[in-house]
Amino acid sequence: MIVSDVMTHTPLTCNEDDTLRQITEKMVMRRCGSIPVVDDKHNLTGIVTIRDTMLPLYPNFGEYVHDAVHARDFENMEENYKKVLCMKVKEVMTENPLSVEADSAVLKAASFMGVKNLRRMPVTENGKLIGMVSIGDIARGLYIHQGL
Repeated sequence: MIVSDVMTHTPLTCNEDDTLRQITEKMVMRRCGSIPVVDDKHNLTGIVTIRDTMLPLYPNFGEYVHDAVHARDFENMEENYKKVLCMKVKEVMTENPLSVEADSAVLKAASFMGVKNLRRMPVTENGKLIGMVSIGDIARGLYIHQGL
């Protein structure tokens, strides 16, 4: 079984200049935890996760070490969320994410995902995004559709 047998063929995408508000809304409405970032030629340039959209709300480790009292001011952090919503995807995305080719074996994709602790991975062909594959897609393909 190969990745193209189980992947999502029309994944939700975004570009680097989309705001976190725009992509978070897409993720929540479609119940997906990550969105691949593509350029105008549909080349994969990055990936952004729901976790990436949340991290700017929290203090970084240095702030916490130097001032643990104010770094825990959750009310102030909540006030900053309006600024975070206006941030651009390029500010939080992971550039050049690990991807897999559509003709790769599903177990190869699953092993990449296991080693890197990923739940989803972009599927590319010559650098262009053509799909997304998730652990759930692989499990359904291997255990349900194959009748194992």
